[in-house]
Amino acid sequence: MADIFDVIADGTRRDILQLLRERGNGRGTSVSQIVAELGVSQPTVSKHLKVLREAELVSVREEGQHRYYSLSPAPLDAVDEWLMPFVLEEESSATAGVTLPEPAAAAADLVGRAAATTKHAFENVLKRIPGR
Repeated sequence: MADIFDVIADGTRRDILQLLRERGNGRGTSVSQIVAELGVSQPTVSKHLKVLREAELVSVREEGQHRYYSLSPAPLDAVDEWLMPFVLEEESSATAGVTLPEPAAAAADLVGRAAATTKHAFENVLKRIPGR
């Protein structure tokens, strides 16, 4: 299986995941619907859906010659597990009240701001995933 971070690093794949999340109607979304919604070519969408299938982030239902894709968010648990120590560490260091030397304080501030931004973005992603 591909590294989940490599898979979700691509903007088009994130757009597809978001679209599938928004259309989580249980029936799935066809390739042609994804193409029309995102304004991306059919070969490009198919290429990205293949990567998402291999990463088990989407499931596919075949109906005749049509394929309907649905979100399968379970592999995103690996992202959750990786991010949480950073979020928890940032939260605990913010309340520790430890005085750091100036360069270390500046570095800690930068890491803290990055962690807060990451936490906010991650929370927004989680809110959009059905069943989480």
